[in-house]
Amino acid sequence: MAGAGHHMDVDIDLGRLAAAVWRRKFAIGAVTLAAAGLALAVTLMMNPLYKSETRLLITAREPVYTSGQAQRPQEQTFDEASVTSQAEIVKSADLIKKVATDLALASLEEFDPDANPSALKSLLISLGLIKDPFEVPPSERVLKAFYEKLEVYTIPSSRIVAISFSSRDPALAAEVANALADAYLAFNSGLKLENNTDAAAWLEPEIASLRAKVREAEEKVAKYRAEKGLLLVNTNDTIAAKQLSDISTELSRVRGELADAEARARTVRAAMAAGQPVDALVDVLASTTVQRLRDRESAVRAEIADLSATLLDGHPRMKALRAQLDDISAQIMSETRKVLASLENNARLSRLREEELTAQLNMLKSGSAREGEEAVELRSLEREAAAQRDLLETYLARYRETASRSEPKSTPADAHVISRAIPASEAYFPKTLAIVVVAALAAFMLSAIWVMLAELFSGRALRPAAGSLDVEEEVADPVPAKSPAEPVAVAPRRRPEAASILAAPAPELAFSVAGLPNVGNEASDFSVEAVADQLLADQVSLAVCVSPEGDEGSATAVMLARTLAGEGARTLLIDLTGSACPTGLMAETPRLSGLTDLLCGEISIADAIHADRLSNAQIVPHGNANVRRAMRAIERLPMIMDALAEAYDVVIVECGATDAAAVARIARRPDAEIILSVVRPSEGEIAAVLGDFHEHGFEDVLLMTPETGPQGPHSRRAVA
Repeated sequence: MAGAGHHMDVDIDLGRLAAAVWRRKFAIGAVTLAAAGLALAVTLMMNPLYKSETRLLITAREPVYTSGQAQRPQEQTFDEASVTSQAEIVKSADLIKKVATDLALASLEEFDPDANPSALKSLLISLGLIKDPFEVPPSERVLKAFYEKLEVYTIPSSRIVAISFSSRDPALAAEVANALADAYLAFNSGLKLENNTDAAAWLEPEIASLRAKVREAEEKVAKYRAEKGLLLVNTNDTIAAKQLSDISTELSRVRGELADAEARARTVRAAMAAGQPVDALVDVLASTTVQRLRDRESAVRAEIADLSATLLDGHPRMKALRAQLDDISAQIMSETRKVLASLENNARLSRLREEELTAQLNMLKSGSAREGEEAVELRSLEREAAAQRDLLETYLARYRETASRSEPKSTPADAHVISRAIPASEAYFPKTLAIVVVAALAAFMLSAIWVMLAELFSGRALRPAAGSLDVEEEVADPVPAKSPAEPVAVAPRRRPEAASILAAPAPELAFSVAGLPNVGNEASDFSVEAVADQLLADQVSLAVCVSPEGDEGSATAVMLARTLAGEGARTLLIDLTGSACPTGLMAETPRLSGLTDLLCGEISIADAIHADRLSNAQIVPHGNANVRRAMRAIERLPMIMDALAEAYDVVIVECGATDAAAVARIARRPDAEIILSVVRPSEGEIAAVLGDFHEHGFEDVLLMTPETGPQGPHSRRAVA
């Protein structure tokens, strides 16, 4: 034997998985029908549940005021978070407890099933195996059942909150949903009413305190005015300010009169000094005496004019009239001087009045500076009083507003019921058809998966991966050749590609060979499963497997060992091939100790046995000892095989590509079964192999192929 084996990769054979499922179709169907029937029975025993739904529109609502001065407040904006918060309020425990109390839900078994426990449950409670439900208050038990039946959610992209409730009674489901909506509206309205009541209660003492503060501030202002003489003569001016204003006005007037009197006096004086007639001056003409003298002068001049026509200038009458005229002119000049003196006197009086007013003004100015400093403090006191007064007026306005909302109807809830719940006509749970279909599909899929997993874990659905059998030339098979003196090695051969092995068809082997009596098969099923069933039926303890095609047939022998292990048989495979193909497929590592080490006496039989990495089967690997040294002890192999056959249900010896003479050297037990493992069987090759075995006394040979053929009788023997 050569020790150049390696760990081989495997692929999943999907066709074998499908075939395994098909073989167990009746069991899978039975499980599926049982699951469907059980689901139907369970759904029929369930109490039907009915669901009803109430919908609320969350929107701000304020009372409409009848007063013309009051305005409606701006509408509150509800964003997504606000709507979600309102939905959480609907699910609050206080509202649910109120609804449960109003509708007496605690008296219904549906909401408190633990109130009347069964005998079994009472026994478990008495034994302390489960918690006593009566340790929990009834209200809490009802609350828990209520939450299980309640569903409150928001409609996306809207301000709508849906309240859904399920119950065995459709009328009760609708009643509870509507009652919870009404309780929420009452709570929302009551919350606003409570806010207004709290605000009014807080404002009352604040208003009383502010009134006292306003009174105190105004008293301080009045007292300060009286102390500092900052009394008001009107809404804005104090007495001193008013006096200063009046004196300033009077001073301006007096200065105007002074200027006017001086101007008029200068005019009269200048006219007299220049010898100009003064009778044309306004102030002179305004004198009544001057006016009378002017009238007399006019009369005298008229008389002189009349007499000058009849009298000469030297006439006494003419002289007398001219004397009167001169006297009148002297009187007018005298009156003019009096007017001038009067004007000068008025100017002097105005100047004196100006000086007096200026002195008073200066005195008031000095007092005004002191009054300005005092006015700063006064304005500070006035601002404090005004601020307290404004705050008092604001509080009074808010108090009147909150007092107007003290009635329940004056504070509507921030929500509308847009859709009230009505009793449902059909139950929403259980959906019998859907549950039965889902249960049947689940049972079918789980059963199929279980079958496929069993195939995979047993290794029956695994095959060598592409390229895993493509190795270099192997040394000769260690099984002895025809000569009894020394073993004859089979010629080295290259294993074909794995892809061609796995894709090879499984033709029906029905043929006869010339010169051999009735060489052929009695049935057409040569699958691995059929051979495994045959071995178990015949209670074969030792099976020698020959693979003319090399590692392709050896891989089929590995499938046979895993199939037997999957059927529950204690199975052991002995790798007697030169390529160590079974070792590569089954062992965790190709370097495990095995047959060559055992023949060389380096290990015991127990140390040579290892577990298959993919099934419950076991393997005696190729081994690591020198092959030529191991071949010297080949005569020990039949004894080892007999000992293992006593310990296992089935021992499979995979010989690889060898002849009948070599098999005869090791298969000395009369009950040993010869298996011919072929992948692409041909009539000529099979006839030659069977003829060789016939010559060495093997009458019956089991044929085995890696693909599953049509089902047939249990006999799959080729009679040589």
